[in-house]
Amino acid sequence: MEPLITLAAGALLIALGMHLVHRLNAQHDARIAVCHYSDPFPATSRPPGHSHHSSTGQASSRRLTGIRP
Repeated sequence: MEPLITLAAGALLIALGMHLVHRLNAQHDARIAVCHYSDPFPATSRPPGHSHHSSTGQASSRRLTGIRP
């Protein structure tokens, strides 16, 4: 009887661990979906004047030279 209880307890712990990992992965995927790391087409995705950079012309010079802030 003891080996059966031990196996049941082990299976329960494995199932709880799998459920925890599944929930953490879902939470991580939800966080990643919210973050936009890059814009695929910055020139066409935003109307003029709505960029993330300042309006002093630094955005175009950085884009041409490859320099990041």
